[in-house]
Amino acid sequence: MKVFSSILFLIIGISLLGCSEKSTEDQNATLPILGNWHINEFEMEGKVVQDTVYHSIANFSFTNQEGKEISNYSTDGKVYVADFFFTTCPTICPIMKTQMLRVYEKFKDEPNFMILSHTLDPEHDTAELLKDYAYKIGVENDATWQFLTGDQEKIFEIGQTSYLTTAMTDKNEPGGILHSGAFVLVDQNGRIRGVYDGTKEDQVNRLMKDIPKLLR
Repeated sequence: MKVFSSILFLIIGISLLGCSEKSTEDQNATLPILGNWHINEFEMEGKVVQDTVYHSIANFSFTNQEGKEISNYSTDGKVYVADFFFTTCPTICPIMKTQMLRVYEKFKDEPNFMILSHTLDPEHDTAELLKDYAYKIGVENDATWQFLTGDQEKIFEIGQTSYLTTAMTDKNEPGGILHSGAFVLVDQNGRIRGVYDGTKEDQVNRLMKDIPKLLR
């Protein structure tokens, strides 16, 4: 009986150690850099040097719910999550905002973290309306979560070419706009490090596990 107990405790100990090691590996895993990349070659001190240039978010300037300008300078050195929505969206947006609220609640006190939610219907979603919308869902200020409005074509463009997501008008879609439910994780250098389905809880759980990897 004592031998059996010893073996049982040994098995449990090994199992727990394995789980602990796997958990540590998951926490320390390096996130990939997504998007196209290329190598620049140049000469330095008589030697040919190669430098990898990764896809990054283009310069932008939009207006948040408080009427403040938010640009790439605002996000420089910060980790952030970006998404695209509109307040009258009758399909996936309410689910996305419920899930993004989970992200907000977990990281709202982290000074080097932000959320950028771009409206795809800026004619309707003015800064004033976005402020009211934010307050109604529980976001009382713009310290962490930016609800952005601006020129619609520029929002479409940055969505498609920088964040590599779907953002366009489509009369056949409910609300007249076609967009994905992607939550895009961006690092301190403006590079995409992860894309998650913002309508699925398990995907957002994974996002919340990946954010600290970049904050570290």
